[in-house]
Amino acid sequence: MSIGFRILNRKRKVDPELASKFLELPVANVSDSMWRMTAGGPLLRPMHKSGQMAGPALTVKSRPGDNLMLHKAIDMAEPGDIIVCDAGGDLTNSLMGELMLAHAVKRKVGGFILNAAIRDVLAFLDVNLPVFAAGVSHRGPYKDGPGEINVPIAIDGMIIEPGDLVIGDWDGVLAVPFENVQEVLDLTIEKQKAEVNQMAEFELGTSDRSWVNETLKARGCKMP
Repeated sequence: MSIGFRILNRKRKVDPELASKFLELPVANVSDSMWRMTAGGPLLRPMHKSGQMAGPALTVKSRPGDNLMLHKAIDMAEPGDIIVCDAGGDLTNSLMGELMLAHAVKRKVGGFILNAAIRDVLAFLDVNLPVFAAGVSHRGPYKDGPGEINVPIAIDGMIIEPGDLVIGDWDGVLAVPFENVQEVLDLTIEKQKAEVNQMAEFELGTSDRSWVNETLKARGCKMP
């Protein structure tokens, strides 16, 4: 049976030029533009020093503690790809360290989202390739399989399909469905403009705060 141990071809992916426009936008504003309905969960934290991430997803489904398919995904990756690996969030064994990181840099991988642990943390800080992971473990991985590449995966309820846009900054990671990338970009740009105007009003002291009391009254709050 091939289900559970297979490698598929990615049938489509978000245009890298379109993806790069999200590097100028906070993940929080993209999330707001998607009605705050999805997220990669609070455990996925940046393991690099600085910088944002945006690019097409190359998805990996791995057995907890095993990185055979992650190795293969790095070998398959196209420049700018974000490798997204779901290993069940298990932190017993790390799935990636400095050797795989060096190989990924050589392959021009755009970043990683690992629902798993890493090791060699100082190397990740030094290299500064965007990497988001669920934790750290000095214990290394196994390389036996099974696993899958280029299949739909889910991390904490966030569905990622091969070729979807994935983004990340210090507030976390987010997947944008392939079919909705341009729409979400347009909405987020408008959201960003509104926040710039709102910040200017705060600085000038002209912000209209009447909505707070109006909302409290509408919700039935008893006030003096």
